[in-house]
Amino acid sequence: MKVLVTGGSGFIGAALCRKLVATGYDVRVLDDNSRGTLTRLTDIQDRIEFVEGNVCDAQAVHIATEGCQMVWHLAYINGTRFFYERPDEVLEVGIKGAINTIEAAIAAKVNRYILASTSEVYNTPSEIPTSESERIMIPDVTNPRFSYGGGKIASELLTLHYGGKRGLETVIFRPHNIYGANMGFEHVIPELVAKIVKLSDNFTKKSIDLPIQGNGEETRAFCYIDDAVRGILLCGEKGNSGEIYHLGTQKETSIRELIEQLANILGININIIPGTLRPGGTIRRCPNISKLSQLGYQPQIDLKEGLTHTVSWYVDHFTKNTN
Repeated sequence: MKVLVTGGSGFIGAALCRKLVATGYDVRVLDDNSRGTLTRLTDIQDRIEFVEGNVCDAQAVHIATEGCQMVWHLAYINGTRFFYERPDEVLEVGIKGAINTIEAAIAAKVNRYILASTSEVYNTPSEIPTSESERIMIPDVTNPRFSYGGGKIASELLTLHYGGKRGLETVIFRPHNIYGANMGFEHVIPELVAKIVKLSDNFTKKSIDLPIQGNGEETRAFCYIDDAVRGILLCGEKGNSGEIYHLGTQKETSIRELIEQLANILGININIIPGTLRPGGTIRRCPNISKLSQLGYQPQIDLKEGLTHTVSWYVDHFTKNTN
Protein backbone atom coordinates (compact mmCIF):
# COMPACT_ATOMS: atom_id res chain seq x y z
CA MET A 1 0.00 0.00 0.00
CA LYS A 2 1.29 3.46 -0.90
CA VAL A 3 0.93 5.97 1.91
CA LEU A 4 1.62 9.68 2.30
CA VAL A 5 3.10 11.08 5.51
CA THR A 6 2.97 14.86 5.83
CA GLY A 7 5.55 16.25 8.22
CA GLY A 8 7.59 13.11 7.65
CA SER A 9 10.94 14.72 8.45
CA GLY A 10 9.68 15.84 11.85
CA PHE A 11 10.38 13.98 15.07
CA ILE A 12 7.26 11.80 15.21
CA GLY A 13 6.84 11.79 11.42
CA ALA A 14 10.31 10.36 10.78
CA ALA A 15 9.84 7.67 13.43
CA LEU A 16 6.49 6.77 11.86
CA CYS A 17 8.06 6.59 8.39
CA ARG A 18 10.69 4.22 9.73
CA LYS A 19 7.99 2.02 11.26
CA LEU A 20 5.88 2.06 8.09
CA VAL A 21 8.86 1.08 5.93
CA ALA A 22 9.74 -1.74 8.32
CA THR A 23 6.12 -2.94 8.16
CA GLY A 24 6.19 -3.06 4.35
CA TYR A 25 4.43 0.14 3.28
CA ASP A 26 5.46 2.15 0.21
CA VAL A 27 6.09 5.54 1.83
CA ARG A 28 5.97 9.01 0.31
CA VAL A 29 6.88 12.00 2.49
CA LEU A 30 5.71 15.59 2.05
CA ASP A 31 7.64 18.17 4.07
CA ASP A 32 9.30 21.54 3.56
CA ASN A 33 11.88 20.83 6.29
CA SER A 34 11.10 24.16 7.94
CA ARG A 35 11.26 22.43 11.30
CA GLY A 36 12.09 18.88 10.31
CA THR A 37 15.35 17.66 8.82
CA LEU A 38 16.18 15.05 6.22
CA THR A 39 18.93 13.73 8.48
CA ARG A 40 16.17 12.04 10.49
CA LEU A 41 15.42 9.93 7.39
CA THR A 42 19.01 9.11 6.38
CA ASP A 43 18.76 5.41 7.24
CA ILE A 44 15.65 4.93 5.05
CA GLN A 45 16.20 7.57 2.35
CA ASP A 46 16.65 4.94 -0.37
CA ARG A 47 13.34 3.28 0.61
CA ILE A 48 11.05 6.32 0.64
CA GLU A 49 9.99 8.94 -1.86
CA PHE A 50 10.55 12.47 -0.58
CA VAL A 51 8.54 15.40 -1.97
CA GLU A 52 9.59 18.85 -0.82
CA GLY A 53 6.54 21.04 -0.27
CA ASN A 54 4.38 22.89 2.23
CA VAL A 55 0.93 21.66 3.28
CA CYS A 56 -0.33 25.23 2.84
CA ASP A 57 0.30 24.81 -0.91
CA ALA A 58 -2.83 23.05 -2.19
CA GLN A 59 -1.30 22.10 -5.54
CA ALA A 60 1.77 20.54 -3.90
CA VAL A 61 -0.47 18.55 -1.57
CA HIS A 62 -2.66 17.28 -4.42
CA ILE A 63 0.39 16.16 -6.41
CA ALA A 64 1.90 14.38 -3.38
CA THR A 65 -1.39 12.59 -2.61
CA GLU A 66 -1.92 11.13 -6.09
CA GLY A 67 -1.70 7.34 -6.09
CA CYS A 68 -1.82 6.99 -2.29
CA GLN A 69 -4.32 4.80 -0.45
CA MET A 70 -3.69 6.25 3.00
CA VAL A 71 -2.72 9.69 4.33
CA TRP A 72 -1.08 10.31 7.70
CA HIS A 73 -1.34 14.04 8.36
CA LEU A 74 1.28 15.05 10.93
CA ALA A 75 2.57 18.35 9.51
CA TYR A 76 2.22 21.16 12.05
CA ILE A 77 4.27 23.75 13.95
CA ASN A 78 5.00 22.40 17.42
CA GLY A 79 7.00 23.78 20.35
CA THR A 80 5.56 25.97 23.11
CA ARG A 81 7.80 28.93 22.25
CA PHE A 82 6.34 29.05 18.73
CA PHE A 83 2.76 29.13 20.04
CA TYR A 84 3.55 32.46 21.69
CA GLU A 85 5.87 33.89 19.02
CA ARG A 86 4.28 32.67 15.75
CA PRO A 87 0.56 32.04 16.36
CA ASP A 88 -0.37 33.24 12.85
CA GLU A 89 1.86 30.60 11.22
CA VAL A 90 0.69 27.93 13.66
CA LEU A 91 -2.93 28.57 12.65
CA GLU A 92 -2.14 28.85 8.95
CA VAL A 93 -0.34 25.51 8.83
CA GLY A 94 -2.96 23.90 11.07
CA ILE A 95 -6.12 24.93 9.25
CA LYS A 96 -4.89 25.26 5.65
CA GLY A 97 -2.96 22.04 6.08
CA ALA A 98 -6.04 20.15 7.24
CA ILE A 99 -8.26 21.53 4.45
CA ASN A 100 -5.67 20.89 1.74
CA THR A 101 -4.82 17.34 2.81
CA ILE A 102 -8.47 16.38 3.25
CA GLU A 103 -9.49 17.78 -0.13
CA ALA A 104 -6.51 16.11 -1.81
CA ALA A 105 -7.38 12.80 -0.15
CA ILE A 106 -10.97 13.04 -1.37
CA ALA A 107 -9.86 13.91 -4.91
CA ALA A 108 -7.34 11.06 -4.98
CA LYS A 109 -9.92 8.61 -3.61
CA VAL A 110 -7.75 7.79 -0.61
CA ASN A 111 -9.16 5.04 1.58
CA ARG A 112 -8.16 6.32 5.00
CA TYR A 113 -7.05 9.63 6.52
CA ILE A 114 -5.30 9.69 9.91
CA LEU A 115 -4.89 12.98 11.76
CA ALA A 116 -2.34 13.72 14.47
CA SER A 117 -4.08 15.93 17.02
CA THR A 118 -2.84 16.79 20.53
CA SER A 119 -3.59 16.63 24.24
CA GLU A 120 -3.45 20.44 24.17
CA VAL A 121 -7.10 20.45 23.00
CA TYR A 122 -8.14 19.88 26.63
CA ASN A 123 -6.13 22.71 28.15
CA THR A 124 -6.58 21.63 31.82
CA PRO A 125 -8.74 18.50 31.75
CA SER A 126 -11.49 18.03 34.31
CA GLU A 127 -10.59 14.37 34.98
CA ILE A 128 -7.29 12.50 35.38
CA PRO A 129 -6.69 10.06 33.72
CA THR A 130 -8.50 11.77 30.85
CA SER A 131 -10.71 9.89 28.40
CA GLU A 132 -11.33 10.83 24.78
CA SER A 133 -14.83 12.05 25.69
CA GLU A 134 -13.37 14.89 27.80
CA ARG A 135 -14.59 18.36 26.74
CA ILE A 136 -12.15 20.29 24.59
CA MET A 137 -11.74 24.02 25.01
CA ILE A 138 -9.93 27.28 24.39
CA PRO A 139 -10.11 29.15 27.72
CA ASP A 140 -8.77 32.46 26.39
CA VAL A 141 -8.77 33.30 22.68
CA THR A 142 -6.57 36.34 23.33
CA ASN A 143 -3.69 34.13 24.55
CA PRO A 144 -1.53 33.16 21.53
CA ARG A 145 -0.60 29.90 23.23
CA PHE A 146 -3.98 28.51 22.19
CA SER A 147 -3.20 28.93 18.49
CA TYR A 148 -1.87 25.38 18.70
CA GLY A 149 -4.77 23.74 20.52
CA GLY A 150 -7.28 25.84 18.58
CA GLY A 151 -5.79 24.83 15.26
CA LYS A 152 -5.94 21.19 16.27
CA ILE A 153 -9.58 21.52 17.35
CA ALA A 154 -10.39 22.98 13.93
CA SER A 155 -8.44 20.15 12.28
CA GLU A 156 -10.41 17.54 14.19
CA LEU A 157 -13.72 19.13 13.16
CA LEU A 158 -12.62 19.23 9.53
CA THR A 159 -11.44 15.62 9.67
CA LEU A 160 -14.62 14.22 11.18
CA HIS A 161 -17.29 16.42 9.61
CA TYR A 162 -15.78 17.53 6.31
CA GLY A 163 -13.61 14.62 5.20
CA GLY A 164 -15.67 12.06 7.10
CA LYS A 165 -18.92 13.17 5.49
CA ARG A 166 -17.40 13.15 2.00
CA GLY A 167 -16.28 9.56 1.81
CA LEU A 168 -13.06 9.38 3.83
CA GLU A 169 -12.46 6.85 6.56
CA THR A 170 -11.03 9.05 9.30
CA VAL A 171 -9.10 8.29 12.48
CA ILE A 172 -7.69 10.81 14.97
CA PHE A 173 -4.98 10.19 17.55
CA ARG A 174 -4.15 12.61 20.37
CA PRO A 175 -0.51 12.24 21.49
CA HIS A 176 0.45 13.00 25.09
CA ASN A 177 4.04 14.18 25.62
CA ILE A 178 5.96 12.00 23.19
CA TYR A 179 9.71 12.26 23.73
CA GLY A 180 12.98 10.84 22.49
CA ALA A 181 16.35 11.69 20.96
CA ASN A 182 16.37 14.48 18.35
CA MET A 183 12.86 15.64 19.22
CA GLY A 184 13.73 19.31 18.79
CA PHE A 185 14.77 21.86 21.38
CA GLU A 186 11.51 23.60 22.34
CA HIS A 187 10.21 20.94 24.72
CA VAL A 188 10.55 20.39 28.45
CA ILE A 189 13.14 17.58 28.43
CA PRO A 190 15.69 19.15 26.04
CA GLU A 191 15.17 22.55 27.66
CA LEU A 192 15.95 21.10 31.09
CA VAL A 193 18.99 19.20 29.81
CA ALA A 194 20.31 22.36 28.12
CA LYS A 195 19.94 24.32 31.37
CA ILE A 196 21.70 21.59 33.38
CA VAL A 197 24.62 21.44 30.92
CA LYS A 198 24.99 25.23 31.01
CA LEU A 199 24.57 25.73 34.76
CA SER A 200 26.99 22.90 35.57
CA ASP A 201 29.62 24.20 33.11
CA ASN A 202 29.51 20.94 31.16
CA PHE A 203 29.27 18.90 34.39
CA THR A 204 32.32 20.43 36.06
CA LYS A 205 29.98 21.51 38.87
CA LYS A 206 28.28 18.61 40.60
CA SER A 207 25.64 20.68 42.39
CA ILE A 208 23.49 23.39 40.82
CA ASP A 209 20.40 25.52 41.39
CA LEU A 210 17.87 24.99 38.60
CA PRO A 211 15.16 27.64 38.00
CA ILE A 212 11.98 26.21 36.50
CA GLN A 213 8.52 27.35 35.47
CA GLY A 214 5.95 26.45 38.13
CA ASN A 215 6.68 24.66 41.39
CA GLY A 216 7.59 21.24 39.98
CA GLU A 217 4.36 19.55 41.06
CA GLU A 218 2.86 19.94 37.58
CA THR A 219 2.49 16.54 35.91
CA ARG A 220 2.72 14.94 32.49
CA ALA A 221 2.63 11.38 31.19
CA PHE A 222 5.79 10.93 29.11
CA CYS A 223 5.66 8.37 26.28
CA TYR A 224 8.82 7.21 24.52
CA ILE A 225 8.85 7.54 20.74
CA ASP A 226 9.20 3.80 20.02
CA ASP A 227 6.02 3.10 21.99
CA ALA A 228 4.30 6.03 20.30
CA VAL A 229 4.84 4.82 16.74
CA ARG A 230 3.55 1.39 17.62
CA GLY A 231 0.38 3.06 18.87
CA ILE A 232 0.09 5.33 15.82
CA LEU A 233 0.34 2.35 13.49
CA LEU A 234 -2.38 0.56 15.43
CA CYS A 235 -4.64 3.63 15.15
CA GLY A 236 -4.15 3.77 11.41
CA GLU A 237 -4.52 0.08 10.72
CA LYS A 238 -7.14 -0.99 13.26
CA GLY A 239 -8.82 2.17 14.51
CA ASN A 240 -12.52 2.52 13.80
CA SER A 241 -13.49 5.20 11.32
CA GLY A 242 -14.71 8.38 12.98
CA GLU A 243 -13.01 7.54 16.29
CA ILE A 244 -10.44 9.36 18.43
CA TYR A 245 -7.68 7.54 20.33
CA HIS A 246 -5.35 8.68 23.09
CA LEU A 247 -1.70 7.90 22.48
CA GLY A 248 0.69 7.84 25.41
CA THR A 249 1.20 6.19 28.75
CA GLN A 250 -0.94 6.20 31.87
CA LYS A 251 2.05 6.78 34.20
CA GLU A 252 1.75 10.32 35.57
CA THR A 253 5.06 11.99 36.43
CA SER A 254 5.65 15.34 38.12
CA ILE A 255 8.20 17.76 36.70
CA ARG A 256 10.03 17.46 40.01
CA GLU A 257 10.23 13.67 39.56
CA LEU A 258 11.39 14.18 35.98
CA ILE A 259 14.21 16.46 37.15
CA GLU A 260 15.21 13.95 39.82
CA GLN A 261 15.49 11.27 37.12
CA LEU A 262 17.61 13.61 34.99
CA ALA A 263 19.81 14.35 38.01
CA ASN A 264 20.39 10.62 38.59
CA ILE A 265 21.22 9.96 34.95
CA LEU A 266 23.61 12.93 34.74
CA GLY A 267 25.17 12.54 38.18
CA ILE A 268 24.29 16.09 39.23
CA ASN A 269 22.78 17.26 42.51
CA ILE A 270 19.95 19.64 41.56
CA ASN A 271 18.21 22.15 43.81
CA ILE A 272 14.94 23.19 42.14
CA ILE A 273 14.10 26.90 42.22
CA PRO A 274 10.33 27.32 41.60
CA GLY A 275 9.13 30.10 39.31
CA THR A 276 5.99 31.45 37.67
CA LEU A 277 3.99 29.19 35.39
CA ARG A 278 3.27 30.77 32.01
CA PRO A 279 -0.36 31.86 31.46
CA GLY A 280 -2.24 28.96 29.88
CA GLY A 281 0.08 26.33 31.30
CA THR A 282 -1.56 23.09 32.40
CA ILE A 283 -1.19 21.76 35.95
CA ARG A 284 -1.89 18.06 35.29
CA ARG A 285 -2.15 15.91 32.21
CA CYS A 286 -2.40 12.14 31.90
CA PRO A 287 -4.44 10.15 29.35
CA ASN A 288 -6.69 7.15 29.82
CA ILE A 289 -5.31 4.80 27.14
CA SER A 290 -7.80 1.95 27.55
CA LYS A 291 -9.44 2.64 24.17
CA LEU A 292 -6.18 2.20 22.26
CA SER A 293 -5.25 -0.71 24.52
CA GLN A 294 -8.29 -2.56 23.16
CA LEU A 295 -6.56 -2.49 19.77
CA GLY A 296 -3.50 -4.17 21.32
CA TYR A 297 -1.48 -1.17 22.46
CA GLN A 298 0.76 -1.50 25.49
CA PRO A 299 3.68 0.85 26.33
CA GLN A 300 6.88 -1.15 26.82
CA ILE A 301 9.60 1.40 27.64
CA ASP A 302 9.64 2.97 31.11
CA LEU A 303 10.69 6.55 31.77
CA LYS A 304 14.16 5.68 33.09
CA GLU A 305 15.09 3.69 29.99
CA GLY A 306 13.60 6.23 27.59
CA LEU A 307 15.24 9.18 29.35
CA THR A 308 18.64 7.46 29.33
CA HIS A 309 18.58 7.20 25.53
CA THR A 310 17.17 10.70 25.13
CA VAL A 311 19.49 12.47 27.55
CA SER A 312 22.56 10.83 26.01
CA TRP A 313 21.69 12.32 22.60
CA TYR A 314 21.07 15.81 23.97
CA VAL A 315 24.12 15.88 26.23
CA ASP A 316 26.26 14.93 23.25
CA HIS A 317 24.65 17.73 21.19
CA PHE A 318 24.87 20.43 23.84
CA THR A 319 28.41 19.65 24.98
CA LYS A 320 29.69 19.60 21.39
CA ASN A 321 28.10 22.99 20.78
CA THR A 322 29.59 24.56 23.92
CA ASN A 323 33.14 23.26 23.52
